[in-house]
Amino acid sequence: MKTKSTKKVVVVNQFDIRTVELDIEGMTCDHCAQTVEKQFTGNKGIIAKEVSYPTGSGQFTFDPGQITREQIIATINATGHYTVAGEVEPEFPSDNSFDLIIVGGGSGAFAAAITAGENGAKVAIINAGLPIGGTCVNVGCVPSKNLIRAAETLHRASASSFKGIRFTAPKVSFREIIQNKNELVGELRQKKYLDVVKDKENIRIIEGWARFLDKQSVLVNGSDIYRAGKMIVATGSTTLIPGIEGLKESGYLTHQTLFDMEELPESMTILSAGYIGLEIGMAFNRFGSSVRILEFTNRPLRSQTADISNEIMKHMKAEGIQFFPDHRIQKIEIRDGVKVITGTDKKKNEAFEFFEKGAIVVATGIIANTAAMNLEEIGVSLDEKGSIIVNEKQETSVEDIFAVGDCINTPSFVYTAAAEGKTAAMNAMGKGTVSTDYKGLPWVVFTDPQVAGAGMDELQAAAAGVPFETATVSLADVPRAIAALDTRGFIKLIRNPETDELLGIRVVAPEGGELVMQVSLAIKFGVKAEELANSLFPYLTLSEGVKLAAIAFHKDVKELSCCAV
Repeated sequence: MKTKSTKKVVVVNQFDIRTVELDIEGMTCDHCAQTVEKQFTGNKGIIAKEVSYPTGSGQFTFDPGQITREQIIATINATGHYTVAGEVEPEFPSDNSFDLIIVGGGSGAFAAAITAGENGAKVAIINAGLPIGGTCVNVGCVPSKNLIRAAETLHRASASSFKGIRFTAPKVSFREIIQNKNELVGELRQKKYLDVVKDKENIRIIEGWARFLDKQSVLVNGSDIYRAGKMIVATGSTTLIPGIEGLKESGYLTHQTLFDMEELPESMTILSAGYIGLEIGMAFNRFGSSVRILEFTNRPLRSQTADISNEIMKHMKAEGIQFFPDHRIQKIEIRDGVKVITGTDKKKNEAFEFFEKGAIVVATGIIANTAAMNLEEIGVSLDEKGSIIVNEKQETSVEDIFAVGDCINTPSFVYTAAAEGKTAAMNAMGKGTVSTDYKGLPWVVFTDPQVAGAGMDELQAAAAGVPFETATVSLADVPRAIAALDTRGFIKLIRNPETDELLGIRVVAPEGGELVMQVSLAIKFGVKAEELANSLFPYLTLSEGVKLAAIAFHKDVKELSCCAV
């Protein structure tokens, strides 16, 4: 007959190592005790464990920085056969209990908080790292597009396509441009985030780093526990830093640090010719930096078709930006105060060496902010890149935990994050079954000319097994571009020739991003290419180019009169 321990919970602090003794019910033999012990095999933070059937108890020595007492109890209870008895819940402040906790403070988090708050939920936003507003307002969309537009203004003030118009050299204060950008960021952070929720009594903002204890509780800053019946992870992403020897010592910059420099670097080497690298490269080249872009694949914007890559590279080269595709960097070192970048030119199969007196900017993509949150330990599935895997309802592999934004395995845009936040909140609050709709998803790369698209391109259609046909119109055949003396780029439509359904659009054009939304809606609502071709578009607008591209499926647009008939 076993003797039951009368000790309920004893915690001894031993230089950050703790021991807890728990009464365990349900054990009927020594094998049961061994089974409980096996539940902790491989658990980080468990230093020693001893479970005894005769005493009906278990003693666990653990590192509280890696595992908590609550997680130990949860692990025992999760067996379904054995439970911790007589566990007295600690006093828990009611102010620390919520209907919904959102970890993160960007667009996805705020969309979720506002949606849940409007449905009567008590919500906590727990944020750390970047200030409230996340990537977009602080270090992404807002500051980058502000600087890009400033650089465009400078560029246009320096040259004219029109005879009879000449400019004197404009005066530029780069420091003032950066200071104005900072003011704009602060203003939008306040107006579009903090002010939006400041009068909502059921939404609370908590500053701190959160780590999950279980699916309904998080530990913040290592001291305070907050609980909720539903959780949303909206922790965003950060720059993916490649493992290049010497890169850390080179003092590299990313978009998070570059946009705060008040002194324009004389030169700049950008690692990667993705959309971030191209936007940064064009803007800083126009401000006056000498820009070199190194790309390890064979062309810029490798996710797009070759005609897109070649067109934008042609126009950027024309402004003096240097491109080096197929260049794989192996090492960066400092010689006499100069950064020396060495590696292999894969196309020529020979070594290269570049000297950089200015800045090295890393633009090699993003990685989800999911580390050190204990997500996998509580059962949340991540993909091979560390992004949280979700379904169309923003649900993770753990019931009642949702995820949105750049930390998940979906397209990474501020507007998709906001849509996902709303979806997650609606489903978390039980307001029906809601899914995020990515059909015809529009996107823009803010170079000049812009690169933009919506829906599928021909490679994606082929991969999906969908019949496709393309029609491309050069801006040299678009009246608006002709009149503006700016015929850089083209407009390409992709359709299913069997159904005439629009599959996608790809554009390289000045302000080309303004064209893709109409095709995005056409894709979403099933508008056919012929309907676009027969619709009335105002003459001498760039959007008329979309009509011309639709006509081009059946007719050479060079044979049309000026009003596309």
